[in-house]
Amino acid sequence: MKTLNSTIRSVLLSLAWCALAPLAVAQGSSATAPAKAVFAGGCFWCVESDFDKVPGVLSTTSGYTGGTVANPSYAQVSNKSTGHAEAVEIVYDPAKVSYEQLLEYYWRTIDPTTKDRQFCDSGSPYRTAIFAQDAAQLKAAQASLAALEKSKPFKEPIVTQVLPGAPFYAAEDYHQDYYKKNPVRYQYYRSACGRDARLKELWGKQALQH
Repeated sequence: MKTLNSTIRSVLLSLAWCALAPLAVAQGSSATAPAKAVFAGGCFWCVESDFDKVPGVLSTTSGYTGGTVANPSYAQVSNKSTGHAEAVEIVYDPAKVSYEQLLEYYWRTIDPTTKDRQFCDSGSPYRTAIFAQDAAQLKAAQASLAALEKSKPFKEPIVTQVLPGAPFYAAEDYHQDYYKKNPVRYQYYRSACGRDARLKELWGKQALQH
């Protein structure tokens, strides 16, 4: 009798699991999948450092995009012969931070009034651009740009481009998390380059604290 009861219990447990398993899978599939955003904002060390501070950002990768050369090196990009811009690929949780919020944050970490330049770095690799990863991002970025053109606290025109996404190539390992690996050098570069001083000049109280 004990053996029979054990068998019945096993069968009932198996049937219960079979009934609950599809529900568990359905609930798991409803979780928000991570999304990607790509922004060019001058020196990718700084852009990476800035976005790592945003709640909901899962990872950042420094790299190159917008050019014509596959798998370029830093030397090639710096030589201004590839068409690439220094950029950062951001993986984020849309349940914690929206793409629109990332856009708002992005604007206040760059100088959108200078063409082919950011702070002390000049040349096309240091241009500012938003590389939309899909149609929804493109629409959101265009709307964000239009709103900023109406509300901006400075007189200069905005020259930052909104572009369709292009292949993204990760930069060399020594560029990744540079601000963590070389904090003294990074802070000296950022200060000497005048990045935060210019951001405060442009955005006033809207400038983000770094």
